Amino acid sequence: MNKPTSKRKKPTPASSSDDTPPDNLTQEENPATATITVSAVEIPELTEQEQSDRLLLERKVERAFFEAGKALTELRDRRLYRSTHKTFEDYCRDRFGHSRRQSYLLMDAAVVFDNLMKKCDPMDHILPTNERQVRPMTKLEPHQQQEVWVKAVEQSGGKVPPARIVKNVVQQIMERTQVPNTYQLGEVCQILTKDNPELRGKSGCWAIVSAVNDFSCTVKMWDSEYAVGLQHLKSFNYLPEECQQMQLISDRISRVYSDLLEETVKSLLQSLGKLNRPYLTAVEEKLLSVVELEYGNEIKF
Repeated sequence: MNKPTSKRKKPTPASSSDDTPPDNLTQEENPATATITVSAVEIPELTEQEQSDRLLLERKVERAFFEAGKALTELRDRRLYRSTHKTFEDYCRDRFGHSRRQSYLLMDAAVVFDNLMKKCDPMDHILPTNERQVRPMTKLEPHQQQEVWVKAVEQSGGKVPPARIVKNVVQQIMERTQVPNTYQLGEVCQILTKDNPELRGKSGCWAIVSAVNDFSCTVKMWDSEYAVGLQHLKSFNYLPEECQQMQLISDRISRVYSDLLEETVKSLLQSLGKLNRPYLTAVEEKLLSVVELEYGNEIKF
């Protein structure tokens, strides 16, 4: 009698990898091979009216600093601040939160922008979009400003150039043409010491131009006169009457200043030599008057 034979189940072959799907799993059921279809979102083109509106708004943004500079100039020239403020500086600070320097930078930039518009109309209105792009050109003649801007646009691939490129082009033109000294006698300037050891301790001080040379100025400060290169000067852009006020203050300080003065008095006079406004406050006026009364008749060695 034959013995019954047992049937053994064949072992299921192990998967060579956890990522390999079983044979009976279809492509649709396997997420690893699933195809995701993304429908493209169609962005509607701008209508002619929208294109016109966009261009108009872009022009407004680009001209914002220009319009601000023009408005500030008119406010200053017509003295429309006089009913509420003694000085234009106080008015700008209280009304707009501007420093005096900021207001005058905008006014200078507006003049340059106005000049560039005459040249750049054929250039598809590629014009400055902020004051910093214009600032390096303010000391140049109108035709030089236009030349700088055209070259800066070219170097930027036909786009609005950053201030860095404008500044480099200005420097190239100055070295090539040796732009003449544009400072004037009596002009009030700020001292920029940079790396000049002879001006150590004078950073930020104001000085009055007493002589104009080809590439430097002789300036008078509270203690002496100095020959200063143009790269170490920056005009405060004061009005003529403001320059006269600063000249009077300078003369008063110079008459009493001496190295023999007490340190507290010297410090006071030196602090007045760092004013960033063309007038003394009531307290400063009283302090200077006391010093004049006390030391004005002493002989300075």
